[in-house]
Amino acid sequence: MAIQSSSGIGLLALCNLLAIAAAFDRSSFPPGFVFGTAGSSYQYEGAASEDGRTPSIWDTYTHKHPERILGKGNGDVANDFYHRYKEDIALMKNMNLDAFRFSIAWPRVLPAGNLKGGVNAKGIEFYNNLIDKLLAEGIQPYVTLFHWDLPQTLEDEYGGFLSPRVVDDFRDFSDVCFKEFGDRVKYWITLNEPWSYCNPGYNTGLLAPGRCSKYMNPACQAGDSSTEPYMVAHNLLLSHAAAVKLYKEKYQESQKGEIGITLVSHWMVPFSDSKPDMEATKRAIDFMYGWFMDPLTSGAYPESMVKLVGNRLPKFTKEQSEMVKGSFDFLGLNYYSAFYVSDMPAKPTPVNVSVSSDSLANLTNHRNGIFIGPLGTSLWIRAYPKGLGEFVKYTKEKYNNPIIYITENGVDQNDNGTFTFEDLQKDTYRIEFFQTHLESLNNAIKEGVKVKGYFAWTLLDDFEWTGGYIMRYGLHLIDYKNDLKRSPKESVTWFTNFLKK
Repeated sequence: MAIQSSSGIGLLALCNLLAIAAAFDRSSFPPGFVFGTAGSSYQYEGAASEDGRTPSIWDTYTHKHPERILGKGNGDVANDFYHRYKEDIALMKNMNLDAFRFSIAWPRVLPAGNLKGGVNAKGIEFYNNLIDKLLAEGIQPYVTLFHWDLPQTLEDEYGGFLSPRVVDDFRDFSDVCFKEFGDRVKYWITLNEPWSYCNPGYNTGLLAPGRCSKYMNPACQAGDSSTEPYMVAHNLLLSHAAAVKLYKEKYQESQKGEIGITLVSHWMVPFSDSKPDMEATKRAIDFMYGWFMDPLTSGAYPESMVKLVGNRLPKFTKEQSEMVKGSFDFLGLNYYSAFYVSDMPAKPTPVNVSVSSDSLANLTNHRNGIFIGPLGTSLWIRAYPKGLGEFVKYTKEKYNNPIIYITENGVDQNDNGTFTFEDLQKDTYRIEFFQTHLESLNNAIKEGVKVKGYFAWTLLDDFEWTGGYIMRYGLHLIDYKNDLKRSPKESVTWFTNFLKK
């Protein structure tokens, strides 16, 4: 999966993949299966201080700590989707895509973060225009309410998701979105990857707001990795449940839409057949996936977390448990890579307690000198297509076979400055990644998993959080040195042919 040269070898490889695709395309999937791409507001929109938008915690983080962003950079401009969405929707239509998943920037709609500060008419206008244009081109909007860009005002006022006060403000923000856009939006996602928000954000300090215990990262904002991630996760779940309850009671009957949540997990493979490694693998899944999925289906955290985290794990009241339990019509799953898991029997000392150590599981991407999958040109993803199929089958068996959408799946390209523009367009490895993962997913569907759609990450190169602009996930190449010009990569040709109707 290494990047191909401009020689005939690269062209031959592309031709071979296109020939294989002729026998495997959208018709291989059940009727009505949805194919789309995905993006998010901070990573795409830009226009950071235009038309009434106020700063989010990601604006603050990238400006305050530019040294933490690889290759520097921030989302001030991103790929300028705010001004170029019509051009980008045309790219979607040309690819034969059915849907586009995007998020609504909370500080663009509610500049003060809450209703007391008023609703921003310009923000409402932008999302109305975006939704209307998507529908006019036959592309279904799948809308995420929260993709990590919390208004900085709420972080300053009460600590954001560290406080239960955020639940009411998130419900009010959701209410505005349902009211303004719900007549046309039929698929809502409350949260994107709550694990990624509370673990790197409050445990390792690698994502905004960058809080952690000093022993985890001396450079991060002072926090407590032993308690804060669990508090934040708890308030994220309660915020999700409150928004779902509101939608179902006030809007769903008249708007006839569906609402769900997007979770993320690596696939976990036991390092050996030993019982300790097998048990550690179960714990690793619990601490990443079950942490949210168990409450959403049973109203309680996984037993392994209750046992190992103890009093540091918040408790649901009976009323909260009932509200969280069953609070989704569909489940969004994001999958990128897999890890081997081994038992970590030594309990951490009291000063080193964190989410990372609580699971007593060690994750590694290699075993006996052999990696779990090829790295390709990615900074971190080891391609393991089998893991996607195993992930959804695990969900089917453990969580009563919910309706699933794969809301993100893709692979980055490490633009380390050594590639030409033409090199960056030759992404045969990405075609192979998509094809093999879709094949794995299709096999799982044949085994009874209720997967209804697949969203590739991502339509365009974008701002990739701490990866900045050197992690290129896009199907379309963004020329950051030439007015953000969009150019198709070879994967666009493959996807366009794959999706012919």
